Amino acid sequence: MRVDKTFSKLFLSVGAMKAGTTWLYANLSRHPALHFAMEKEIHYFYHHYINNNFLNEDRRLREAKNRYISRFDPEKANIDAVRQNLQWVTAYLDSPVNDTWFRNLFHLRRRQIYACDFSNLNSHLPAAAWQDIEGKCSKLRVLYTMRDPVKRLWSHTKFQLQLMGQVENLDTWGPKEFRKFTKQDHLWVNAEYGKALRALKTGLAPETLKVMFYEDIHADQRGTLRQIEEFLNLKPFDYPQAVLDKRFTESVKHKMPDFFPELFEKEIARIRVEIEAEGYTLPASWG
Repeated sequence: MRVDKTFSKLFLSVGAMKAGTTWLYANLSRHPALHFAMEKEIHYFYHHYINNNFLNEDRRLREAKNRYISRFDPEKANIDAVRQNLQWVTAYLDSPVNDTWFRNLFHLRRRQIYACDFSNLNSHLPAAAWQDIEGKCSKLRVLYTMRDPVKRLWSHTKFQLQLMGQVENLDTWGPKEFRKFTKQDHLWVNAEYGKALRALKTGLAPETLKVMFYEDIHADQRGTLRQIEEFLNLKPFDYPQAVLDKRFTESVKHKMPDFFPELFEKEIARIRVEIEAEGYTLPASWG
């Protein structure tokens, strides 16, 4: 007897923040077999399993106003595209925020094979959540990306200060201030690759999970995208070179202080050991 699943075929990228997910999204969103909602990072599963106030009405209203409703120019816009966008916003603002809500965000999906969500906060889900999600899908595929932990941490620190309008701290802070800022729970949790890997590998079937390194992605961009297509059992697509060459969400340019790596030396050594314990070989460029 056939049992209908809550979700059909779902592709989730849950890479660590500042570890290449936006670049992957920019390229993979061009594949004709992959359907993305208007929002690259929906964060529904983080909301459902960790913080059920994350996608509250205030947040969704702000997102709708700032990112969707005011985004088109009436002098240039295509009316059919605007209508579809407004249909999506209506679904996004609907309540309650539950599995049906998430599924409805992909209502414009036609012949594409996968519904896709690239939310880095999903990397914080526990193993039990991954087991539950996989059980709700007719087919689930999850991609997790990692980057040199020191370089990722520095990029994330710059990015966060830029968002806060505090870029000047990059010039004035010393070791004590940088460590205190970076060790905040919401920021540091993205560095805990080992914890994320253990949850993913415990909660998911082996064929459901693919792990990649940021450094390998950019060493062979087309080869990496082909690996992902094979992981998803998709036909190859010829991605535009201009998009392959582009960099996205780059942080402000600022040299890493010489003392920065030493601030986290013990933690980084532990994380490296944890990654290797899960069976992965670290890129040579990690040192």
